[in-house]
Amino acid sequence: MLYNVPLITVALLALIGLFTILTRRNLVKILLGLTVFESSVNLFLITLGYREGGIAPIYTGAPSPFMVMPTVQALTLTSIVIGVATSAMLLSFAIVIYRRYGTVDTEKIRRLRE
Repeated sequence: MLYNVPLITVALLALIGLFTILTRRNLVKILLGLTVFESSVNLFLITLGYREGGIAPIYTGAPSPFMVMPTVQALTLTSIVIGVATSAMLLSFAIVIYRRYGTVDTEKIRRLRE
């Protein structure tokens, strides 16, 4: 049971993120839901690359014969950097929308366009 805790956490974070994205009308809250969902994907990648007793592959004279997979760690680090850039861009879009329409509510913004 304890072995599945990271995967259960991934599923819960993904559900919370999707629920927030689909049910909220505030752009900032939608962005927060997207960030939570992105965190669940990163945790999933880390969970896939974990090897019990493994060590980081940066140590060349390691005593343990087991090394963790470096590809997953590099992919997760890249995902984090892309996620930060995407969040900054989406927050700047939300600021521009707020300055133009005076609200971040998606329903009101949609009505103002018509």
